[in-house]
Amino acid sequence: MTGLSTLSLGMGAFSVLALCIWLFLYFVGLKYKSFFEVLDEKAYPFKDLYGIGYAWLTMNHYSFTKKKDRKLRQELEVLHGSKYCDYYLRVVRSQQVTYAVTLGVVAFSLYGLTMEVLAFVIGIVFAVAAYSNFGDVPKKQIQKRSEELLRDFSEVVSKLALLTNAGMIFREAWQEVAAGGEGTIYQEMRLAVDEMHNGFSETDALYNFSNRCVIPEIKKFTSIIIQSITKGNSELTLMMQQQSKEVWQMKKQLVRRAGEKAASKLLIPICIMFLGILIMILIPIFTNLGA
Repeated sequence: MTGLSTLSLGMGAFSVLALCIWLFLYFVGLKYKSFFEVLDEKAYPFKDLYGIGYAWLTMNHYSFTKKKDRKLRQELEVLHGSKYCDYYLRVVRSQQVTYAVTLGVVAFSLYGLTMEVLAFVIGIVFAVAAYSNFGDVPKKQIQKRSEELLRDFSEVVSKLALLTNAGMIFREAWQEVAAGGEGTIYQEMRLAVDEMHNGFSETDALYNFSNRCVIPEIKKFTSIIIQSITKGNSELTLMMQQQSKEVWQMKKQLVRRAGEKAASKLLIPICIMFLGILIMILIPIFTNLGA
């Protein structure tokens, strides 16, 4: 009993200490509030609290140069460009630490209120899960973005092939297709058009386009186009037609895989329904046998 009360007092003291640390980080982090004001509230909920995480990282002299930081920086460069990737790296790390520290304090507080170890463990699990989840958000965003790019890629290639085959020069065809659609790939194409208007050559703009998209299929396509433009556009129309056929074959495979994936997802509710029906049948049988 004495040992239990000692443990309770110790955890209570840790709860108070954790809350004091949280409050200290909150007030220190207020000076970094302007650093996060430009963020979208929907994409970055509770951004006004991110100063807590940034204050923690600053006080611990976090360098943002670890292996996992370099990997995250590469992902953020795809999403936000090389100009802003370092800023968003600090945002993501601050977000992770803020949620982890806050949920850790909640875990200690729950134990202090309920004296239940399970409540403390659940709170810590949520803190660790939050830290891990928000660190994986950029990777999930890239996956979603890649799916959006591939969804419209075949249509873009077909339009480009049609316009170049009709006699339009590639640059004009690119501008025409970019202006005529909505979606991620069309936005990236319009960025390439802006670069062309701002003094970039076609090859440089296409190279930057492929780097932003990062999908192997788009990289291969732009590489072939760049080679054709470098050679003088003599084989561009033929290459565009070949690429159009290959891309449509790729889209058929993607649609087939998506169908198989959807069918596999349906197995889970079907199994749950079967289990429910089985329980409904077996329970009366065993009840009658017991009687």
